[in-house]
Amino acid sequence: MNTNKTFKIFVDFDGTITKKDVGEILFLQFGNAEKAKEIVQDWIDRKINSRESWRLLCRTVEKLDKNEFDRFIDSQEIDESFKTFVDYCNADKHEIRIVSDGLDYYIDRILNRNGLSFVERFSNKLAFDDNGGFYPEFPYTDEECDRCANCKRNHIINYSGDEDYTVYIGDGYSDLCPAQYCDFIFAKGSLLRYCEINRITYFPFENFIDVINKLNELAARKRLKKRFQAQLKRKEVYIQG
Repeated sequence: MNTNKTFKIFVDFDGTITKKDVGEILFLQFGNAEKAKEIVQDWIDRKINSRESWRLLCRTVEKLDKNEFDRFIDSQEIDESFKTFVDYCNADKHEIRIVSDGLDYYIDRILNRNGLSFVERFSNKLAFDDNGGFYPEFPYTDEECDRCANCKRNHIINYSGDEDYTVYIGDGYSDLCPAQYCDFIFAKGSLLRYCEINRITYFPFENFIDVINKLNELAARKRLKKRFQAQLKRKEVYIQG
């Protein structure tokens, strides 16, 4: 559907594009499952930040069988409607970027396997050592933010302006902050519950066809109103910068 309105779209990866939270189940499979569960819960409870949680999760893996690791990643499925959504964005000239607090190794591998390696993405990195272990690296951290490893908010600010209509699509705890900086939020899971509790306007979705239908509806409106609170939060960042 061609319209004169275009969107800047930011999409979470784990549990949004993929059917499961790959970053979490990797450590349940290859690390100490009980410790991994405790670490994830401590992160959810805000006892530790995302950088700390990734470091601790990686330490639960004593020695990695790389071939088995790759096979496990290759078994993870994406929401097939995401491919349709990417085609839709390209056809209607909506900029789309993946913003993930996950790790590039499995994200890149999953996207490549599904013919989506061309989609721009930002995430944390996974580095391998010579002893069969690995560790995380954080190229997009923001020292002023003590919560996230990959500051999704900064990607939204860097790749959009006041004149743009911004869209956030997500499902989890790492989406709570960045979603607040976007004009239109598509939410499920923990993000949906957060929006409901905090009375933040959102659109529920089950798959990316739902997102396409709603974006077409929004683009067809003569006047499209941006979310006021999102404008205020973006303005705060612009002033600080």
